[in-house]
Amino acid sequence: MEILFKYYGLDWLSILLSIIAVIKLGNRVKWGFIAFLAANILWILIGVTLLKSYAIAVGNSVFLITNLRGYFKWSTPNETKEKTVL
Repeated sequence: MEILFKYYGLDWLSILLSIIAVIKLGNRVKWGFIAFLAANILWILIGVTLLKSYAIAVGNSVFLITNLRGYFKWSTPNETKEKTVL
């Protein structure tokens, strides 16, 4: 049982946030990006402090930037139609 919480449950929380994010974005809900950002931050902290894996930290830093970009560039289908009409 202790192996399940070796990283204080932070790894489980990160995975849960990632799953929620994928579901939200699949349903075209912008807040999925926020869930991904939280997961990325947790993975960076886990990578640097607990795992001593800078590859995890660097990779998730890139994902974090990508998710920030997606959040700010997101538009609903109605907003896209309005932009093309104007």
